[in-house]
Amino acid sequence: MVSEFLIKVGERIRTIRKTRGFTQENLAEKTGLQNTYISDVERGDRNISLETLEKIIEALEVEAVDLFQFRAENEHKEKLLHEMHILLTNKSSQEVEAIYNIVNEIFNHFGPIYSKYEKQTNKRIKE
Repeated sequence: MVSEFLIKVGERIRTIRKTRGFTQENLAEKTGLQNTYISDVERGDRNISLETLEKIIEALEVEAVDLFQFRAENEHKEKLLHEMHILLTNKSSQEVEAIYNIVNEIFNHFGPIYSKYEKQTNKRIKE
C-alpha cells in the first residue's frame, strides 16, 4: 500500500526540483543517487532514509521544513487560481486567449522560473 505521506513528500520534491530548473538526472547527479531512484521518490514509491532525504534537501538548497509545506502551498495556489479566474471572467474570449498566449510564451521562453515573487510567496506561506 502506497503511503499518502510519501506521495506528498515526493510531489513537493518534484515541485521544488522543477522550480529550481533541475531535471531528475541533475538531482540524481547532485545527490549521488540513480535517476530511477529519484523518480521512485517523486512518485512516492520509495520509503527513503533520513540520510537520503538530507542529500535531496542539500541538493535542492532548501530547508527541511520546505518539503513538508503541503497544505499551505495548495491553499495558496488554489487562492491564486481562484483570483485569476475572477480576473478573467469579465474579459472577452479574445482577451483571455491573448493572456493565455502570453503566459504560454513566458513558460516556453523561460522554462522553470524561481523568481523573486515566488521566493516571497514561499516565505509568506511559511509565516
